[in-house]
Amino acid sequence: MRLFKQALKGVRQMKIPEKTLSLALAIVSGGYYLLCTLIVSIAPDLYKSVAASWMHGIDAEKVWRQSPSDIGTFVWGFITFTLAAYVTGYIFAFVYNALLKNK
Repeated sequence: MRLFKQALKGVRQMKIPEKTLSLALAIVSGGYYLLCTLIVSIAPDLYKSVAASWMHGIDAEKVWRQSPSDIGTFVWGFITFTLAAYVTGYIFAFVYNALLKNK
């Protein structure tokens, strides 16, 4: 039982590696971005209904493009979205680790 308590204490105080979490979040977010782009292309009405439900009923028709985005817009969106996820993951891990030290 003593060994279990020591192991549990170590888990509670586990530091999160900032770069690892950042990269994992960027990869998952990039995947979401690609999936979202695919859904917009294949099933735009489904995407609009999901977007409206997540944005508390905003009428997506008023902001919806009638033609698909060009490749430049897609690439720029992918880069900025995954970069924002990377930075968010790094900040999250940094703050978590700082709070863990102050515990």
